[in-house]
Amino acid sequence: MKRFLVTCFLVICSLLVAVAQENTVDQVIWVVGDDAILLSDVEYMRLQMQTFRQEINGDPYCKIPEQIAIQKLFLHQAKIDSIDVPDSNVFQYVEQKLNNDIRNAGSQEKLEEWLGKTINQYRDELRVSVKEQFLVQKMQSTLVENVKVTPSEVRTFFKRIPQDSLPYIPTTVEVEVITFEPKVSLEEIDDIKRKLREYTEQVTKGEKPFSALARLYSQDKGSAPFGGELGFRGKGQFIPEFAAVAFDMNDPKRVSRIVETEYGFHIIQLIEKRGDRINCRHILLKPYVAPEELEESKLRLDTLRNSVIEGKLTFEEAAGFYSHDRDTRNSKGLMVNTSQDESLVSERTGTSRFEMDELPPEIGKTINTMQVGDVSKPFILLNKRGKEVAAIVKLKSRISGHKASLTEDFQALKSMVINEKQDKVISEWIDKKIKETYVRINDNWKNCDFEHEGWVQK
Repeated sequence: MKRFLVTCFLVICSLLVAVAQENTVDQVIWVVGDDAILLSDVEYMRLQMQTFRQEINGDPYCKIPEQIAIQKLFLHQAKIDSIDVPDSNVFQYVEQKLNNDIRNAGSQEKLEEWLGKTINQYRDELRVSVKEQFLVQKMQSTLVENVKVTPSEVRTFFKRIPQDSLPYIPTTVEVEVITFEPKVSLEEIDDIKRKLREYTEQVTKGEKPFSALARLYSQDKGSAPFGGELGFRGKGQFIPEFAAVAFDMNDPKRVSRIVETEYGFHIIQLIEKRGDRINCRHILLKPYVAPEELEESKLRLDTLRNSVIEGKLTFEEAAGFYSHDRDTRNSKGLMVNTSQDESLVSERTGTSRFEMDELPPEIGKTINTMQVGDVSKPFILLNKRGKEVAAIVKLKSRISGHKASLTEDFQALKSMVINEKQDKVISEWIDKKIKETYVRINDNWKNCDFEHEGWVQK
């Protein structure tokens, strides 16, 4: 299945390292373009998939090298097309994965013992493979970005599925939310601004470079390890308050005034301008919120909840008037599902329906036992900007898991159709790319049952 490239490679390739394993007698088994595929690469990946209980349909010594070769085709094309991904994004993903792995192992020491290497060695290996993973994803997205689906195609797709083979649609819900952000004391804000002014003064006087201060003090975990550098971006890729200041800068030696955004307080240094894109550094400091302020926000929200339950106003009216969540305030509290297949373009973006595992954990746990129409008690939610806020939610609707129907599940079926079309586009691209690429395969691998034809060139 074409999704093997997505489901297997984008998960398991983050663990693949292009080095020979100590206990493997190594040999070159494939050559794709200028790149060699080693037996040790295949063996290592096979063991990793076995460890993580990833299934392979077929002979792993045939399937795995083919998928490595396919990845190399995408990486080669990404290089030709000058496709790149910001190092800050790679770093953030790697650190999240490391933290999850450490948590699952129980401690850093246990993870190192299990891996047989230090955490820094593992981090370096991940950084390379994750960068490649992101490049493959971005290349795939470029290939399928113009794929569209018409309503008639969805109906045709549904009609050709036998009734006993209709896909199962998991339980989905619609959720409305109201949030209150806790107050930050003036003393805390003044202290943050004082620190940022001190950093600015140190840079201006030449005492310390901006990048060094960013590494030491910036609370943007994605960019801090890179000296606060954000990479080249267009104006629309920044939040408005930040963009207004950053794009007005012209002197790389100067530091901006303090900029307040929903993430916190920033100072910015321009690195370079290229047309309508800029590369800049920033230092972000986030105000500390006292626990008592969070509790105060919960109490205020509880008062609002009581007004809704007593019928003094509807939840939707309360969300429109009082919620601090700008993403849902204009939709009267209704949450919008912007999650999507990270590797391919998805038509699901923009729906109000969520599967339970697509919701923020705190919301999913809260609504799990709620009935439609219920309004939750206040709880603490970590929003997508990394802030702790008080929240209440209303379960607007729930559709239990069921066999797909055209009327109730049109959007889900549409996603299936577009995924099918995307798979076809990618498969055809792979077939074409194989014909254009030099491939040499060891004789012992030529009799494999490959997913794509053309590997064994005559």
